[in-house]
Amino acid sequence: EAKARKLDQSPAVQARLTIQADQVLASVMFQSLGKTDEAAIHAYYDAHKAEMDQVHAKHILIRFQGSAVPLRLNQKDLTDAEALQKAKDLRAKILAGAKFGEVAQTESDDVGSGTNGGDLDTFGHGAMVPEFEKAAFALPVGQVSEPVRSAFGYHLILVESHSAKTFEQARPDIEKSIGPEAAEKAVDDLKSKAGVVFNDAYFAK
Repeated sequence: EAKARKLDQSPAVQARLTIQADQVLASVMFQSLGKTDEAAIHAYYDAHKAEMDQVHAKHILIRFQGSAVPLRLNQKDLTDAEALQKAKDLRAKILAGAKFGEVAQTESDDVGSGTNGGDLDTFGHGAMVPEFEKAAFALPVGQVSEPVRSAFGYHLILVESHSAKTFEQARPDIEKSIGPEAAEKAVDDLKSKAGVVFNDAYFAK
């Protein structure tokens, strides 16, 4: 209807349409500049293989006083020493034959994972607090860790698998990581070649 009334031919509207069209084109151009070729993606993957590690782990958390984890109903607020001793006792119980998942369901103060047998699913570097991550990635598969202290409490960790993301699994994250950087560099190159001039008349519209 606006076109039928020739509102689109108004000089003011034409100016706005021109600016919007330029913005759309600039956005599309930026996205296209962020597309990286196979060689760049492979090079990034090869250079960051250590970061592609991932583990599938379970844990049992025993909180202590001051932990950010809420105290479970009818549970004693343990001191640091008491929490450590409880974690050691539970580890001994598991090593003696108790099932890790069943102990997690009854004893873990991380009720979110505890109800699922302590399962944390698969995670990579940077997903967990540093103390937990360091222990989990160093732990042999199938072995129950010694108590690992973090700000949340003492963790018993059981790693069920340790693997590395394949290239195809890592590709989406790599593209997200290096795409914007590649686009910014390309824009800087364009600016240096184009000799950018600020047009007061254009922005005055």
